[in-house]
Amino acid sequence: MSSSTLNIIMITILFFLASANALANCPNGCSCDDDTLVVQCEENSRLDVLPITLNPSIQRLVIRNNKIKMIDSSIQFYGELYFLDLSYNHLVSVPMRSFDSQKKLQELHLNHNKISSMSNWTFQGLNSLTVLNLRGNFLEELNKGVFSVLPLLEELNLGQNRISRIDPAAFNGLVSLRVLYLDDNQLNAVPTPSFSLLGSLAELHVGLNAFSSLPDDAFAGLNRLAVLDLGGAGLLNITDGAFKGLMGLRNLVLSDNRLKTIPTSQLSELTRLEDLTLGQNDFTVIEANSFKGLVNLRRLDITGASQLERIEKAAFNENLNLDTLILASNKKLDTIEEGSLVGLPNLRHLVLKENAITTLTESLLAWHELKKLELTDNPLHCGCQLLWLQEKLLQKNFSQVQCASPEHLKDRLLRSLESDDLGCASNEVQQQLVICIVVVVIVAALTTLILLLYHYRRRVHEAFKDYKWNKRAISRKEHEYQKTFSDEDYMLELYASPSVFFLPGGAQGSGRRGPRPGGTAPAPGAAATLPVNGFTYINGPDACRHTHTLNNAHHHKNGLLPHHNTLNNGSLRSSLSDKKVNTFNKRNVDNNRYCRKQDNGYLKNYGCEQVRNNGFVAEPEYSVISEGGYAPPDDDFGRPCSRENTFSC
Repeated sequence: MSSSTLNIIMITILFFLASANALANCPNGCSCDDDTLVVQCEENSRLDVLPITLNPSIQRLVIRNNKIKMIDSSIQFYGELYFLDLSYNHLVSVPMRSFDSQKKLQELHLNHNKISSMSNWTFQGLNSLTVLNLRGNFLEELNKGVFSVLPLLEELNLGQNRISRIDPAAFNGLVSLRVLYLDDNQLNAVPTPSFSLLGSLAELHVGLNAFSSLPDDAFAGLNRLAVLDLGGAGLLNITDGAFKGLMGLRNLVLSDNRLKTIPTSQLSELTRLEDLTLGQNDFTVIEANSFKGLVNLRRLDITGASQLERIEKAAFNENLNLDTLILASNKKLDTIEEGSLVGLPNLRHLVLKENAITTLTESLLAWHELKKLELTDNPLHCGCQLLWLQEKLLQKNFSQVQCASPEHLKDRLLRSLESDDLGCASNEVQQQLVICIVVVVIVAALTTLILLLYHYRRRVHEAFKDYKWNKRAISRKEHEYQKTFSDEDYMLELYASPSVFFLPGGAQGSGRRGPRPGGTAPAPGAAATLPVNGFTYINGPDACRHTHTLNNAHHHKNGLLPHHNTLNNGSLRSSLSDKKVNTFNKRNVDNNRYCRKQDNGYLKNYGCEQVRNNGFVAEPEYSVISEGGYAPPDDDFGRPCSRENTFSC
């Protein structure tokens, strides 16, 4: 009988013995549960080979942190396995067809061993496998079709190996693959050609390599990619078309690279991006609109940016859906400009710990909407300017905030301080003093204005009265009387001044006002302006005794004016609108003119006014003065009055 036959007999005997008394043969340091069909052999079991005395019906076998060096034929006894974990052992290689009996196996974890090579025969028989973990081994390359026998594989972890070359057809057959880890390898370029076979891939981790730059269409073929991790990829430059085609990307990690500026234009194409991690880069400022186009961004993490010093206003201007903002461990960040976060209505979680922030303004953001605030480990200067924050800490369940200065408040909790501790008492006194001064100045100004108005009340009243009279005169009389008629109609003609009217015909010339007392007489031919506001008809040398008065004829109390005629209509225009009015026939109106008289007695030097003062005639409102003029005694009105210069009349 051959030795191989004896080995088979011995294994068969052991198998039946294990089936008969599984619990009795559970290795030392292992946990065997026949009810759940789970066996766990952790570090204390010190196994160097796979045990063959376990219950052959077990479904979950975990032999982690032991010293197993190879997978031998004993694995064939456990055909019911769904889960096998042989991580953190000393496996150097996996013989071909080692898992030929594991038709039901769904998860295989061989991570953190010393496996350096494998072929497409290595995984033969694993038709149901969905998760394969080979992380932390010594793999150097991926050959063509190495995973082609795993049609149902959904997650493949090849991270933390030594892979420097990937065959373009290495992932052939992985039609169901959704998660791929290639991070922490020795790739010097993105393996774009191999991605064309991964049309279902949703999550890709390729950070911790040595890419230095991302070329255009670096991820061509990955149209369904939702998560892309490029953390620690050594990126210095990202071309404008690097993310082209990634329209469904939701999560992007660009942390731990060497970017000098935020790649705003490159990121703007990722309109569906919701989570962005951008810390541990070399940019010094977050400028306005740095994240333009990222309208769906909900979480932004900028942690460990050692050169970051300032965040400008409107840096997050278009990120209205931002819910969580993490700005932590940026040792030079001491300036967050006022209003930088005020336009974020959905912000609920703000982490500002371990920065160089000394103070914050209340207008920084809408604090009443915030649910979580972390401000620990900042060199805060606790003065009156942080009184508002102290009140917010009492109102909301925010993290503890300690003072770094001034010296007498060092290490004290801001929440426990009073306004006097923050030096707000003196500030309140100063504010009250300023308010009092302002009030006193306003009251003094108002008092001065009132006194001035009272002192000059008469002038103000006269000015206001003149303004009202002029406005009424222009609107009611000037527009009413400014019409010119022919000689035949015996109507008034309006010349340069609205206050002077002429009856047509007659010789030029009329009385003129002489010089005022103490003044000089006008030059020969010069005009003396006569502001007037009434009209009186004066006919002939005895004009003051035979007047035709318009609209204001008052008989003298002594009745000395028997020939006084009145135009009863009260309006110059209405009184003279009919050319057949008997009162002003052609005989009476020829060589006559109308002038207006002012209330201030400016006509006193005229004969009519003197006669009126002597008690012969009542003061008229409208008078008709002969165009031929008159010269009462003791007056020096001999200069002509032309029709073209009626201001002189």
